[in-house]
Amino acid sequence: MYLIQILLPLYANDGRKFSQAEFTRVRDELTDGFGGLTTYVRSPAGGLWKESGSATVYDDIVIYEVMTNKLDRSWWHNYRIELAQRFQQEVLIVRVSKVQLL
Repeated sequence: MYLIQILLPLYANDGRKFSQAEFTRVRDELTDGFGGLTTYVRSPAGGLWKESGSATVYDDIVIYEVMTNKLDRSWWHNYRIELAQRFQQEVLIVRVSKVQLL
């Protein structure tokens, strides 16, 4: 079984907050495609990273998770690219972990 996590920013690079409708769309796409979803939205996580030179960039993010028995890497690659465009990101993190249920 695989756990896929999508890290979505709450704000565009220009500081504009993304609408709830944009997050609802992702929620519905994942729920329809995978039969369920876990979201971490009540207390947004924070991300920090260094860009060119010494500038530190900060993001408030939410995390969407789905579990699936089959990993379609091509589909997830294309979906990541689509989400990066929709959320105006140069890079959008979609990560996968193999999990074993106990």
